[in-house]
Amino acid sequence: MAAKLIFGCGYLGHRVARRWLAEGHTVYAVTRHVDRAAAWRGEGLHAIVADVTRPATLVDLPAVDSLLFAVGHEGERGRGPTNDHVAGLANVLEAISPAVRRLIYISSTGVYGDCQGEWIDEETACEPQRPSGRACLTAEQMLVEHAYSARTVILRLAGIYGPGRIPRKDVLLAGEPIDAPQHGYLNLIHVDDAVRAVLAADRVSAELPRRYLISDGSPVVRGEYYAELARLLGAPPPRFRPPDIETPAHARAAADKRVCNARMAAELKVALRFIDYRAGLRAIVGGTETPYRSSDSSGPGSSAEPR
Repeated sequence: MAAKLIFGCGYLGHRVARRWLAEGHTVYAVTRHVDRAAAWRGEGLHAIVADVTRPATLVDLPAVDSLLFAVGHEGERGRGPTNDHVAGLANVLEAISPAVRRLIYISSTGVYGDCQGEWIDEETACEPQRPSGRACLTAEQMLVEHAYSARTVILRLAGIYGPGRIPRKDVLLAGEPIDAPQHGYLNLIHVDDAVRAVLAADRVSAELPRRYLISDGSPVVRGEYYAELARLLGAPPPRFRPPDIETPAHARAAADKRVCNARMAAELKVALRFIDYRAGLRAIVGGTETPYRSSDSSGPGSSAEPR
């Protein structure tokens, strides 16, 4: 068995931690919060209290086989995506043991920007329009140019959804309009399948560095997605209104694309549990999955709305 280290043990990272624990690995998880560290220790994790934006706290990190960087920014003053993803990652790279065999970075399909509804893959040019996408792309480039490049797998996640995380559920149940256009594609990945992708990235034998798009490969038009969700919830049919041009919702809606997961399927060999949003939503709304909540930030693949 091996030792694993997680930065960003939130909605995705915590699930990965529990899978690694179940496989018999020793799992270290970093948090800024003392109370969260105590809870994690009760689960069998080796919690480390540290902050990626404060290098002085990143001391005596354990020598591990694999490192997962799934840090999201928490919206606090002075803690934007550039601070956490770029400066934070640089601090971690300076602090970790050279014994690390595999470094997995959770990035985002937000690195692409607007592709006018066309299909994209790992070779599509990146033109991020939002600060989070620009920060992820800068962090990716840092890794590709770093001495750890040949140990690095970059996972560009589509919008994560799953138990306890169905965007706009309360809005639909209240019969209120959704601040988004009805048209444009959403690209999704159920959190359980995102975990499978991380575990596969830890084992993949491809020449590194390597990027993978992590999506269910079944883009859906926004209006169709929310119509199905409303039907499952027994809510009124969805209504839409244009989001304020200054809001993140507007920026997300402007980035229209369809994500191809062919490389993920061919090289990571991820067998999806949920092949599209219908299967995932049925399991969640139907109560066949246990809700899960974590107050930790969950990485750049998450968002207020699936992408």
